[in-house]
Amino acid sequence: MSKFVYSIVTFSIVAYLSILAFMFFFQRTFMYHPSAKNYSPDKITFQYEEVFIPSSDNIGLKSWFSFDLPSKKTILFFHGNAGELDARIYKLNILKDLGLNFLIISYRGYSGNKGKPSEKGFYEDAQSAVKWLENKGIKKENIILYGESIGTGVATEIASRDKYAGVILESPFTSLVDMGKKLYPFLPVSILQKDRYENDKKIKLIQYPILIMHGKADTIVPFDMGKKLYDKAQEPKFNFFPEDDNHMMAFNEDMKIALSSFFAYLSKQ
Repeated sequence: MSKFVYSIVTFSIVAYLSILAFMFFFQRTFMYHPSAKNYSPDKITFQYEEVFIPSSDNIGLKSWFSFDLPSKKTILFFHGNAGELDARIYKLNILKDLGLNFLIISYRGYSGNKGKPSEKGFYEDAQSAVKWLENKGIKKENIILYGESIGTGVATEIASRDKYAGVILESPFTSLVDMGKKLYPFLPVSILQKDRYENDKKIKLIQYPILIMHGKADTIVPFDMGKKLYDKAQEPKFNFFPEDDNHMMAFNEDMKIALSSFFAYLSKQ
């Protein structure tokens, strides 16, 4: 091997190893985007209280709590990996119009909260939110877990641990390892990935009503991932798979009908 070829090979190996090291140590920077400004222009049409829920590591989670319908179910909302609570106003408006109470939490590192985002930390935050609701006298049997995008990983984890009224997954993925392989096919993602959110392994553990919603035109999380999770889910299971919805699904009349039907089913259980 000539010195030139040897130099090229050596440089390529060093460069690739450098990329691996960079991706390993900084992967959460690419995964979590708490400062993203993806706010909705919608105005709030519901009454709520801003509360700070104590989580592990002495972190207080900025959250919105709306509870004026004691006889109705309560949504525990886990949002996606980008932005703050304000970005979900249009969804909360609809959920409130459909006659639900809700608690939406912002994770560690989001909405000015202390701490840094991580899978383990998100699970601890979610469990703290459940405990907070229980301390308010709201039983798990009256809580509906709602996960949006990366929040589906949080919802699935919490849902697999205990029995709740139901669970809703919006634009879910099979696992973040699968997503990583899709985005970075040139990297050994299975080895590098720290936060894995293995929805595909946990969904069979959920043995109560589940609704999976996924737009077939999703350009971020492939629709087939949502369909695979639906196929693996236990009965009773429901789906809403609109043809034209992208990753951030449209909360239109069709969505409202799908949600209303699911809530009506839960009310009879």
